[in-house]
Amino acid sequence: MTSTTPASQSRPGANAPEFSVSELSGAIKRALEDGFGYVRLRGEVSGYRGPHASGHCYFALKDDKAKIEAVIWKGAFGRLRFKPEEGMEVIAQGKITTFPGSSKYQIVIEQIEPAGAGALMALLEERKRKFAAEGLFDEERKKPRPFLPKVVGIVTSPTGAVIRDMLHGFNERFPACVLLWPVRVQGDGSAAEIAAAIRGFNQLELGGKIPRPDVLIVARGGGSLEDLWGFNEEVVVRAVAESEIPLISAVGHETDWTLIDLVADARAPTPTKAAEWAVPKYSELIEQVEKLMLRKRTAVRRVLADVRTHLKASARGLPKLQDLIALPRQRFDGIDRRLSRALLANTRAHGMRLARVGGRLSPSPILQKHSRCRERLQVLDRRAGQALLNRVAVRRRDLDGKTALLQSLGYASVLSRGFALVRDERGAMVRQARTVSPGAALSVQFADGRIGVTANGRRSTEATGADEAPAIRPRQKSPSRGGQGSLF
Repeated sequence: MTSTTPASQSRPGANAPEFSVSELSGAIKRALEDGFGYVRLRGEVSGYRGPHASGHCYFALKDDKAKIEAVIWKGAFGRLRFKPEEGMEVIAQGKITTFPGSSKYQIVIEQIEPAGAGALMALLEERKRKFAAEGLFDEERKKPRPFLPKVVGIVTSPTGAVIRDMLHGFNERFPACVLLWPVRVQGDGSAAEIAAAIRGFNQLELGGKIPRPDVLIVARGGGSLEDLWGFNEEVVVRAVAESEIPLISAVGHETDWTLIDLVADARAPTPTKAAEWAVPKYSELIEQVEKLMLRKRTAVRRVLADVRTHLKASARGLPKLQDLIALPRQRFDGIDRRLSRALLANTRAHGMRLARVGGRLSPSPILQKHSRCRERLQVLDRRAGQALLNRVAVRRRDLDGKTALLQSLGYASVLSRGFALVRDERGAMVRQARTVSPGAALSVQFADGRIGVTANGRRSTEATGADEAPAIRPRQKSPSRGGQGSLF
């Protein structure tokens, strides 16, 4: 029997639907995401180089037979409690998806943690070796604790038994000013808060509104390795190493240890012990002061006794006072006798010399010089009087000339020839008749006085063709004002 089926239809998949590359990539992406969803994947971190410039992390998870690409987005990376490191075995939780741009599938990690306590201890040992190589654990760089701090800064949780036990320890030993910087001591973000608290205390200014602590205590109660892991983070270790304030680590119980225990200036086995280390015990201080005071009094008494004994021994070797001053006193008496005779002789000698000189003295030279000075003074007096008269005469002639000029040029001489000066009520001179309004109050000044007048509005016509000037009449004497009455 012969087949009648076409050759094109006999090929396998000849009737399969046709996809574009993008459609097939999208279908594969949806199949992977729907088929797997969120998974927990165990593997070793490979190719980790830290966050990219964008903040995302790209690496791979592998075992001895396979490798899967992994990515941690920037937002998820900031929330991770543990950060991946090269060669670290981890358990990652995330979503399986594909990246169509390179035709590969990958896991988008949202949570990551070390694969068991063994991995954490291996990571802890690796960090310990790293910081030791940098010299952060060297004893030479550690600062001594202050003997009697005035202010103590504590970095711990504000709730729980740790802070209560520490405050109780301060009250029992030596009350001090305690500043608490509340932080989370476990969980996501605890390491950043602890580091920020340590740096915040160091940034306080001396003498500022908030006092700067003299010593810091970083405290937490006991717990598992995972619970204490925040104190093993690099940001906390470096903040402790950079602290300028002496720092006491009091994390966990005596058997617990973290990296800040090695880099801190002192490590207390418990938080209560850290409070005891920070301040001395008041009763012990009093007892020690009393012992020192007793030793000081005993030493002072011993020194005084030794000095007294030495002084007495030295006094016995000294000569008597009378013997010391006998010879100087004898010399003094001899000098006293000679001094009296010498003073009398010196007085007689000077008296005789004064008598000889006094006979030669005469007042006539002084009188002659006085007479000459008086004659010269009289001559100068006469010359000064004559010069003053001449000066006054010159100034008087100058003044008379200026007075005559003033009289000839002043308006008073014009008024004496029969003219008058007219002013308005503001005191300004009136030069033209057209500027005077009817009824305006005016003041007319003559050579012998001034009268007040009022313009009545009538004008007179001159041959010159000037405008008619308003007639002027004297103002009547007001009953309430004094002055001269009308002259017309």
